[in-house]
Amino acid sequence: MSFQSRLLGLAFAAADVLVEVDGDTKVTLALGAGVTAGADPGRLWSGKRFTDILTATSRQPVAKALHALQSGGRTSELQIFVTGNDGMVRRARFRAFSLPELAPAVSCSLTWDGEAFSEAEAPPKDMLTSEGLVDHTRQIMADDPTADMSFSFVEVSGLDRNNAEHSRAEAQIQSVLQASSVDGGSAAQLSEKRFAVIRLTGDKTDLAAEIRQAALDEGVELMVRSTEATLAGGTSPGIALRALRMALEDCLKDDGIEAAGSGFSERLKATMREADAFNTVVETRDFSLHYQPIVDLKSGAVHHFEALSRFRSGGPAATIKMAEEMALIQAFDLAVAEKALAQMQRSGFGLIKVAINVSGASLASDSYIQGLLGLTASKPDMRKRLMVEVTETAALADLEAADRRLKALRKTGIHICLDDFGVGSATYDYLSRLPLDTVKIDGSFVQNVCETERAEKLIGHLVSLCTDLKIATVAEMIETEAQAAKLRTMGVTYGQGWLFGKATAEPVLRLPSASGPVAARRQGEVVGWG
Repeated sequence: MSFQSRLLGLAFAAADVLVEVDGDTKVTLALGAGVTAGADPGRLWSGKRFTDILTATSRQPVAKALHALQSGGRTSELQIFVTGNDGMVRRARFRAFSLPELAPAVSCSLTWDGEAFSEAEAPPKDMLTSEGLVDHTRQIMADDPTADMSFSFVEVSGLDRNNAEHSRAEAQIQSVLQASSVDGGSAAQLSEKRFAVIRLTGDKTDLAAEIRQAALDEGVELMVRSTEATLAGGTSPGIALRALRMALEDCLKDDGIEAAGSGFSERLKATMREADAFNTVVETRDFSLHYQPIVDLKSGAVHHFEALSRFRSGGPAATIKMAEEMALIQAFDLAVAEKALAQMQRSGFGLIKVAINVSGASLASDSYIQGLLGLTASKPDMRKRLMVEVTETAALADLEAADRRLKALRKTGIHICLDDFGVGSATYDYLSRLPLDTVKIDGSFVQNVCETERAEKLIGHLVSLCTDLKIATVAEMIETEAQAAKLRTMGVTYGQGWLFGKATAEPVLRLPSASGPVAARRQGEVVGWG
C-alpha cells in the first residue's frame, strides 16, 4: 500500500469530502460523498467558486475565513450549509488548512452533519444567548489563542413583533447578523433589541447599514446603531472572557451600546489590574481564614470547622467568582489549604478537623490534587482531619476526571463534601458519580424548613436519598432552635449557622449557650468524622 493511499484513508476517516481550492477559491479538486447519494462533488463542483455551492448565510463566513487564513494556519470549525444541484441542502462542518508547499491552494474538509433536506426547509441558525456567546468566544480562543477578534454590539429599534412584516424583518436581521459573524453562528441576542456578534478583525462591512437594508427589503424602516470592540490575540482567556461578560452587561443598560464598545479596552485594562492584585494577594497570603463551627445535631458537639476566606477589600463571593472567571482560583485554593493546615498544627488545637473549599474549576487538572497531597506529604495523618468541600460556583466539566481526582484524595484519608446540594442543575449527577462522604444542603431550603411544606419535603427527600447512599448531611444557615430541632428529627446529621456561632479568626470550641434540649450538650467535644 502506498504512502499516498494511507494518507487518503486517514483523511477520509476524519472527513466525508476533501476539497482543494485555488487562490481565487475555485474548486480544483473534490473527492468524497456528495450532498445527496450518488452525487459526485468532483464533477459538480470543479471550476466553481467554493462559496457558490453554499447557501447565502454560509458564504460570507467561509469567504472571510479563507481570506484571513495564513500560510501554515487552520481555520476554526464552521457550521455551514452546502447546496446540491437538485434543490437539496446539507449541513456540514467545515475546516481549511493552508499547507505552505501547496500555496496559494487551500485544503478543505467537509464532514456531513445529518441527511440532506429541501433548501426551502433550511433551518436558520439559532441565536446564541449571552453566556453562549462567552462560551463560543472561549472555544474560538482555544482553537487559535493568537488570533485577533472583534465584537460588534448592535441595537435595533422599531420592531413590532405582532406585525407580519416586522416578524419577517426580524428573521432577516438575524440572518444578516449570523452571516456577518466569524463562523456563521456567532451572533447572540442579548435582549429584545440588542445583539452582539463575533466578527473577523478587519471586516469593514457596515453592519448597521446591512441590517437597515434587510429590514427595508421587507418594507420596514428601523433605527440601527452599532459599535465595535477589538480583542488582541494572546490575551489571557480568563481576563478576556471576564471583560466580555462585563461588556455584555453594559450592553443591557440604557446607554449600553456605546458603553460596551468604547469601554471594552478599559474593561480589559481594569480586569488585568484586578488579576494582578489578586495574584499579589495569593502570593503574599494577604487574606485570612475564619472558622465556623459545624455541630452534630444529635449531641450538640462541635464536629468540625469550615475555613472561610476573608479579604481586606471586597466580599469573598465576588472575589472568588472573579478568580474563577480569570482562571486564577487553583493557586488560591492551595493557599487556603496551606493556611488551614498551618492552623491545624498550632499548639492547643488538638485534633480539630477542618473543611476547606475547592472550586470545581480547580478540579479541572491534576495540579490541585498533587499540590494538596504535597502540602500534607510530611504529615500524612493530617489528611484524616481534612475535608475538601467542592463548591458548585464553577461547574465540573469532566465528571469522570473529577471522580478520579477526588478518589485519589479520598484514598489518602481526606473526606469529600459537595457544597450547595440541591441547587445546581447537575447536583444529582454529582451525587451519583462522585465519591462523596458528605453533602451540604443549601441554606435556601434550610431557612424555609419551618415555614413551607415544600422546603420540608425537599429536605426530607434529600436526606432519605443520602441516608440510603450512606452519605452524611450538613444543613447550613441554621439560625433558630426551631430549625435545628426540625432538621434533627428529619435525620440531618450536622448543622451550621449563626445559631451555633459565626465564623471567627480562631476556632471556638465552646459554643454560645442557648435554650432548648440541645443546649446542655453543646460543649467543646471534638468527635471523629464518624
